[in-house]
Amino acid sequence: MQNESGENVDLYVPRKCSRTNRLIEAKDHSSIQINVANVDPVTGMATGENTAYALGGYIRFKSEGDMALTALAQKNDAIMFASSD
Repeated sequence: MQNESGENVDLYVPRKCSRTNRLIEAKDHSSIQINVANVDPVTGMATGENTAYALGGYIRFKSEGDMALTALAQKNDAIMFASSD
């Protein structure tokens, strides 16, 4: 809920899984949030900014956490793959 000035006034704002868009409940103790560093495409160095990905326990229970994180990072161009010349 927001007040008149547009600030969040809720005590608890639930997160959503980045892969399935399901709500991550407060009692889901197997959910994780990983910050992946953004990389400058020219220099290949970290820019100091990061992108947060939240994965629910449902994805981790199905042993798809690694695949989900890789797919999300590739979709958002957060991972640069080295090209062999």
